[in-house]
Amino acid sequence: MRDLRLPLVVTLAVLGVLAESAWLLAQDFDRSPIRYSESTPANAISRLQERLDSGQTKLTHDPAHGYLVSVLKALEIDIDSQTLVFSKSSVQARYISQKTPRAIYFSDDVYLGWPQSGNALEISAVDPQLGAVFYTLDQSPTDNPKFTRQGDACLNCHSAARIGGIPGHIVRSHIVDEGGHVIPSAGIVDVDYTTPLAKRWGGWYVTGTSGAQAHLGNFFARGYQGPDPIDNSAGENVTSLEDRFDVKPYLSPTSDIVALMVMEYQALAENRMTRANFVTRQALDLDQQFPRPAGQEEGTLLPTTIRTIQRAGDELVDALLFVGEAKLTAPIKGVSGFSESFARKGPRDGSGRSLREFDLNQRLFRYPCSYLIYSDSFNQLPTEVRDYVWQQLADILTAEKPPEKFSHLSAGDRQAIVEILRDTIADLPKSFQ
Repeated sequence: MRDLRLPLVVTLAVLGVLAESAWLLAQDFDRSPIRYSESTPANAISRLQERLDSGQTKLTHDPAHGYLVSVLKALEIDIDSQTLVFSKSSVQARYISQKTPRAIYFSDDVYLGWPQSGNALEISAVDPQLGAVFYTLDQSPTDNPKFTRQGDACLNCHSAARIGGIPGHIVRSHIVDEGGHVIPSAGIVDVDYTTPLAKRWGGWYVTGTSGAQAHLGNFFARGYQGPDPIDNSAGENVTSLEDRFDVKPYLSPTSDIVALMVMEYQALAENRMTRANFVTRQALDLDQQFPRPAGQEEGTLLPTTIRTIQRAGDELVDALLFVGEAKLTAPIKGVSGFSESFARKGPRDGSGRSLREFDLNQRLFRYPCSYLIYSDSFNQLPTEVRDYVWQQLADILTAEKPPEKFSHLSAGDRQAIVEILRDTIADLPKSFQ
């Protein structure tokens, strides 16, 4: 009988190709081992639905907002997180315009969209094992409200290659016309914490001050042609939206600049965690399908598998430590109270310091290490990538001189971050001690 096993060199080469495929094609997440569509979610929305089904929690409907207020309360999402987007970038686009922007509210693990007069609430929950899971809640009054899980209608945009091919979150900046229609020729920017402010917030209302720092908030083009250059001086340092549309139907009259900045950072960091999760699970699954070189201990990972996992881990480390963050050149100040309510949530170390404290003068946070390090998505990462990320963080934060990529972290920053982590994470790896 012919031996169908590939020679070891060929086998390793094939594994290298497949591991790279796991890296490049994480969007194939409906196959094993992810099985995105088939898997049962375990997130804030699935848990809320369980409480509703058991009668432990009830939702209240009101004529003005449907289930919005009740759902926000049940999910402990602060109203002052509200941001307002007037670009038609939703499946309920017909309800969105400059006069009727869509409101978005968020916490660390849920994003909720409310189109005024819309048929449904739009919800995205951060699931530690599945990434972004999308739901709608019909706004018609009923005795048994049900969150309906959505698939392709959301994934057509929310699993694009530009966000790593995983089910994730997207924050974009568009130039739009008077009707809220995106003008593609004017450019579309995927926004995160590295994006210069001058390119942020096209298609969004923005309340708050940014000094002389230009941005695209509160701006729309007249006609279906984006002006070049854009003069948005009238849209900057806006603290009230009452002269732009009727704010009374909204829970807050604001679209807070600091809330926008946090949401943009958070979306990227959560996507990086999902990518690290998926890539690691896929790489481990592939690793098990190939024979080991003679003499290699059983259970030892192949070098290509290790490199694939480390690559995903390195990208996550960059996001956790704010590598490449766009520098602020003037103070940022919000108007909704979000800055205060977000920072109050802690946890805090023995000196009262927290990773949720803002800077807002030169950068977003006072201590540039992500508050999402406390999240279920981080803590439930596969052991192989989570341990690697922790070791990288320890090496960077405790080094006498870290690599150039992390030079934005001063010695004082690194010492403060380590001290905060020591006091607020019970099972912090020994490498931090």
